[in-house]
Amino acid sequence: MTAALRGRAAIVGVGTSDRWAEPGMTSLDQLACSVSAACADAGIAVSDIDGLFAATLSEFMPALSVAEYLGLQPRYLDGTNIGGSSFVGHLLPALMALEAGVCTVACVCYGSDQQSQGGKLKSLSERMTWEADFQPRNPISGYALATARHMHEYGTTREQLAQVAVAARAWAQLNPQAHVRTPLSVEDVLQARMVSDPLTLRDCCLVTDGGGALILMRADRARAVCEQPVAVLGVGMATTHRQISSMPDLTTTAARESGRRAFEMAGLTPADVDVLQLYDAFTINPILFLEDLGFCAKGEGGAFVADGRIAPGGALPVNTNGGGLSCCHPGMYGIFALAEGVRQLRGQTGARQVADARVALVHGNGGQLSSQVTALLGRADTL
Repeated sequence: MTAALRGRAAIVGVGTSDRWAEPGMTSLDQLACSVSAACADAGIAVSDIDGLFAATLSEFMPALSVAEYLGLQPRYLDGTNIGGSSFVGHLLPALMALEAGVCTVACVCYGSDQQSQGGKLKSLSERMTWEADFQPRNPISGYALATARHMHEYGTTREQLAQVAVAARAWAQLNPQAHVRTPLSVEDVLQARMVSDPLTLRDCCLVTDGGGALILMRADRARAVCEQPVAVLGVGMATTHRQISSMPDLTTTAARESGRRAFEMAGLTPADVDVLQLYDAFTINPILFLEDLGFCAKGEGGAFVADGRIAPGGALPVNTNGGGLSCCHPGMYGIFALAEGVRQLRGQTGARQVADARVALVHGNGGQLSSQVTALLGRADTL
């Protein structure tokens, strides 16, 4: 049972490139900078990595390409790509590999040069058989469908959606590394260019370059080498579809199941969570995930995020680095949500620090609301 893995491994190093617009750097350059930073943070050499978990949007066989680029011949490789949730998802096989002794130092990593490539990346995706003939503007068309349905079914308003973007920007203004820190109002979001009705440009995530990496070890070793190891308390994965046209219910995501599994493994409830990092590719995402993860009832997400509840000073800190809407979004965002969760639990986030944060929930999303992975991270005193 996965509960046996609770707290058996910990994150001992975290690194992000923070180079959100860096022409001349490839996706592997961005990744390597992040891995180097994470290893330095953990006090190890890159050559110590013997378990490698990587996904990219530019390499067909990412684990092989990354291993070669880093000069590694690891004992364990995993290149599973389930979209932006891949890196939260990599936590589970990393836990199992560490526990089984297949590897001793696991690295989860990502890099992208999407912004430098003009916002476009080589597509490694298959044809969407049931949708391609209608020429959707993916991925936004799928999220616009979910948004429109949520508005129709529950009365969610564009103003409530805008509150998500405004809250993210307010957090970004406290983060010196955020890519966009200019003021943003609800009116700014509503009056921005419509991209896919009902989502405007400001309802959409950024397009940036960037890279991120984490280093994990078994808990017994982590305590010996790291002053502030961050325990992996629970991880849950779930999926309901690949194509948005096959999603059973446009207003309910597989986060309902991934969250249940993660909370069960961790032995926690939403009431135990101090800070959330939710994959916010579009403003509808945090609303759906807050509902499906149990922080509010289905259909109440729009009202829940109103009045600054998830902004700095609000009752529930969400996406404290600015999220994909304002900090960075280099094609796949999950690794950056993990990095922020770790840094919050370590108390390393300066002006945006959540006081006495003990438990962080990190939620990854991939495809068009297709793959959902929930992780619960905790300080040493949560074990």
